[in-house]
Amino acid sequence: MFSGIIEAKVKALKATQESADLLRIWLERPDFFDDIRTGDSIAVNGVCLTVERFDDEQMQFAVAAETLKVTGWDENFFLQREHNLERSLRFGDRIHGHLVSGHVESMAEVSKSGMIDSDSYEVKIKLPENLKAFVWNKVSLCINGISLTVNEVKDGEIQVCLVPETQERTNLSSYKVGEKVCVEPDYMAKALFHWKDMERA
Repeated sequence: MFSGIIEAKVKALKATQESADLLRIWLERPDFFDDIRTGDSIAVNGVCLTVERFDDEQMQFAVAAETLKVTGWDENFFLQREHNLERSLRFGDRIHGHLVSGHVESMAEVSKSGMIDSDSYEVKIKLPENLKAFVWNKVSLCINGISLTVNEVKDGEIQVCLVPETQERTNLSSYKVGEKVCVEPDYMAKALFHWKDMERA
């Protein structure tokens, strides 16, 4: 589990499409990621990936078929931009965002992106149909691994705002209109709707 509080923004050093169902990536290892072990879970743009190998400079991950299917990621995606990282939570940690599983539900298209005043950066995103039931005003939503509060839902779009710290620490403000971001709805919202579906069945 994760909290949606991004710890680092890093570049990809290498990305290799080893087969149709496997993309292997090497990301920069932040200096303060000094407690990682092989097999650890790290959220990369909100997607839970497993550390295969690492050294002082880099970390290696495999992106498998289901993740590739949902995200559409390829070599170019990784090599052309920076990526959000968060290590998994420990029991007893403070949760400054909200509980995030790292199981991205869908990709969603950025429809607006830019500063709206001297401090706030606005991002609007078109919601895919399969996410609309889980999103309402003031609900928590994980976008590219970032725990954000939905300010408004209108005409199939959501609006979120990034404070200066989030603008600096994460990659979301680098996404242009038409590009797609990873979205995971709030776990409790999904659980509630699943429970209601089971009750009706």
